[in-house]
Amino acid sequence: MQCLIPCVIRGAGEMMTRAPVKVTMSEGPQHVAQIRGNSRVYDLTQDSELQALRNEIEILMRNSVKSGQTVSSEIISLTVRGPGLNRVVLVDLPGIISTETAGMAIHTKESIVSMCRQHMNNPNAIILCIQDGSVDAERSNVTELVGKMDPQGKRTILVLTKVDLAERNEISPKRIRAILDGKLFPMKALGHFAVVTGTGRSNDSIEQIRNYEERFFQSSTLFKSGVLQASQMTTRSLSFAVSRLFWQMVKESVQQQAQNFRAVKYNLETEWKNTFPRQRELDRDELFEKGKEEILDQVASLSRVSPQEWEELFASLFTQSISSDVVNGIYMPAVTQATSQGHFKTQVDIKLREWAEGHLPKLSLEVGWQGLMDEFEKIVKEHPAQSTLDKASHCLFDSLRAEVVQETKYRHVWEAGDREKLRVIQVNTLEDQTVQERWQWESAVKYMKKVLEAEQKLAFETAQGLIGPGSFEKWVYWKSQTSDQARRAATWEELLRFASTEEDCPATLSHDEITTVRKNLQGKKTAVTDEFIVETWSHVYRQHFLASALRTAEECRRAFYHRHLSPVSSKLNCDDVVLFWRTQRMIQATSNALRQQVMNSEARRLEKEVKQLLETMALDRSKKRQLINGRRVDLAEELKRVRSIQDRLYAFIDALASEK
Repeated sequence: MQCLIPCVIRGAGEMMTRAPVKVTMSEGPQHVAQIRGNSRVYDLTQDSELQALRNEIEILMRNSVKSGQTVSSEIISLTVRGPGLNRVVLVDLPGIISTETAGMAIHTKESIVSMCRQHMNNPNAIILCIQDGSVDAERSNVTELVGKMDPQGKRTILVLTKVDLAERNEISPKRIRAILDGKLFPMKALGHFAVVTGTGRSNDSIEQIRNYEERFFQSSTLFKSGVLQASQMTTRSLSFAVSRLFWQMVKESVQQQAQNFRAVKYNLETEWKNTFPRQRELDRDELFEKGKEEILDQVASLSRVSPQEWEELFASLFTQSISSDVVNGIYMPAVTQATSQGHFKTQVDIKLREWAEGHLPKLSLEVGWQGLMDEFEKIVKEHPAQSTLDKASHCLFDSLRAEVVQETKYRHVWEAGDREKLRVIQVNTLEDQTVQERWQWESAVKYMKKVLEAEQKLAFETAQGLIGPGSFEKWVYWKSQTSDQARRAATWEELLRFASTEEDCPATLSHDEITTVRKNLQGKKTAVTDEFIVETWSHVYRQHFLASALRTAEECRRAFYHRHLSPVSSKLNCDDVVLFWRTQRMIQATSNALRQQVMNSEARRLEKEVKQLLETMALDRSKKRQLINGRRVDLAEELKRVRSIQDRLYAFIDALASEK
């Protein structure tokens, strides 16, 4: 091994190789070596550099050996390049021993055998079985193991070393010939070689050893007598034989692998043909790019949404968002607090101004953001009404679309400066109290009734939850009231009786009225607290107020001309309708402003954000694997991988065939 690999540590009567040394040899302009993980390059033509390399390998070996052990299975890897070197990978293993001497760890012998078995088990490994020619063949420690690991001898080469000592010790030429013919040891081999690997002087260089080997074989009586054949002598012949066997095994292995991948490719292509007919084989990256372009095209289609559609969307969302504020925060407090019609108008003006200066602009931006996101999500997730094939392809991107929508909602923020613009528009619009046309009046009445009916429905549902199921539900659906619902129902009934006796129901009950209701309930064996009565009355009064407001809206529906001609003398003033007209106009103005902001800037900003998001996703392979998956993607990826490997194998086979 020292002649084949100059950097192998040379023994001096003791075990030197304590860990596997893997050497990758190749041809190069200069004789150099480099240890994996080390940037230093050693010049093998310099004795000092060669010795430094050996010292470094020895240090690595000793460091890899754990405390209390003699050998290590940790591989030390290095590359060796130089003129005339055969391309081959060699692994120098610790020699198999027969006795554990003093200082060795227990089970060292078994550890070395186990390590050798591990490396020799590789079906692509060539086994160099080294046998000392100067000792009796019966003392061999390795031939029996090699014979078990490679019974057919298809990847084994036997190397008989120290032939010069065998000749000097007058070992029987017949036994040497029997060894080289493969007839003496219980093992088979592809080749048998005789080499000389030392001169007996430990300080001789590798070149001196090689020259000594050449001179010995030229004058050897074993060679002259025909015991040694020229093709079986010298480490040079051995090196060529190892290289030839190595590349022969490589060629056979590569060809077998190419055939295997050909069969795999056929199976995958057949599955694709039968499962995904008439569809292109696009891998995950190609599908992501396709999905990316589709999403960007869809986002760009936001510009094709008509102004009318935007305004209708914002108006609908805005109406739903402010209905509670208008009724509970402005209209109902103004009615309950007003002592006259003029006081009512004053209260309305104050509350509208506070609303417009405070919460309303922020709420408007939230409505604009929600409307834009709703339209964006609808466009992105909408499947095209095309062929089944296109729909199936479109479904591949569902997870990607959902992720884009979710992430965009998280990232997109409305321009902060638009809030002030909306505030100015809303304040100015709400200050206008003039209803010029009859259709405007009727539209305001219709809007007022719509809002009040929605609030009335909500109040009814709240009441149902408080008082529990009625008689019909109890009998038909087998439902029953809880004790709290029963007390609430009794209180509700008593308060309704009280409200029916009052011409104008007060928003809050006096102490005497609360006491009267509580005593009436006590007479019916229902015990409640004053707070319970007050809380229940708030719900009863709310229903009463909404019913009264709806009657007012209906009465005012045809009062436009009467109010317009004699607004002072009219008993039916209908300032309630004016409040809802002002609110309705504010909704229209806000919707128009939001539509302009979307079409002028927000849609373009959204498109830019989506593009940046998709470009970021394109760099994250784990994210793409998570968002674009399924058998179609996996199959296309596998086909691409198999074809790539097969092409490289064929290119490698062609390169091997072109070499001499």
